[in-house]
Amino acid sequence: MTPDLASLRLLVLVGEMGSIGRAAAKLGIAQPSASKRLASLERKFGLALVDRTRRGSALTPDGRVVTDWARRVLDELNVLVTGAEALRSRRAAELRVAASLTVAEHLAPGWIGELRRARKDLYVGLVVTNSSLVCDLVRGGEVDLGFVESPTVPAELSARRVASDRLAVVVPPNHPWARRRKPLSAADLTETPLVVRERGSGTRETLERALKRAKVGDLHPVAELGSTTAVRSAVVDGAGPAVLSVLAVDADLSEGRLVEVTVDGLDLRRQLRAVWPGGRRLLGSAAELLAVALRASSG
Repeated sequence: MTPDLASLRLLVLVGEMGSIGRAAAKLGIAQPSASKRLASLERKFGLALVDRTRRGSALTPDGRVVTDWARRVLDELNVLVTGAEALRSRRAAELRVAASLTVAEHLAPGWIGELRRARKDLYVGLVVTNSSLVCDLVRGGEVDLGFVESPTVPAELSARRVASDRLAVVVPPNHPWARRRKPLSAADLTETPLVVRERGSGTRETLERALKRAKVGDLHPVAELGSTTAVRSAVVDGAGPAVLSVLAVDADLSEGRLVEVTVDGLDLRRQLRAVWPGGRRLLGSAAELLAVALRASSG
């Protein structure tokens, strides 16, 4: 039942252009071939997706829903391709970038993709690690620009806010907290074993600083894991609650795999920042990438 990507692109174009013929021309294929692809797609889904008339083609109500999903799949594919290309080219890169995991997984691929659309000859190398090590790489001159999610930045680095984020307490739907009517207190988090990121992670540092401001004690981890994906998977599997970026768990929350639990008296908002060596003006492609990130945050 899994559709091919070319058919999904065709369906999206039909919805945008209102014509199978124009959509086929855009993709460089013959109209009869396009019609066969759409018919095959409809058979796979068991749904009528396109109304065909002499005046043109229009999506059916089911077709509009499927097209919205298809557009999301294609957008995510572009993120995947851009991110993988950046990782592959990091050794011979003209622009060397390091990013913390949340930024690298959810924001940096889009920024890099936009920059490369304007600079098709530019190769971008991306190192993905935690915020503490990003700062070390910038300090050591191993990368031209870094992106971090930690609440503090070393004094010897220059920094600029590029996005805002929020951490959320998340549990699986069968966890007792998912059925609570009253918010948790900050103390509840320190009295409960949590699944957490490793030390040096910006997510963990943000949580620890918020708990310290609330004067409720220290974390008691049930597990310390080296990536956001690992923490998320552990929570889904029932290892315990966790505090993660809403960017990282947005799909899980909307699709019901995880539930966000409200906490009173704890500010889990944070700023995501670009960092570079202090006292040095960003030039060239590093300055261009920062400008892309800033435009994205203001859009």
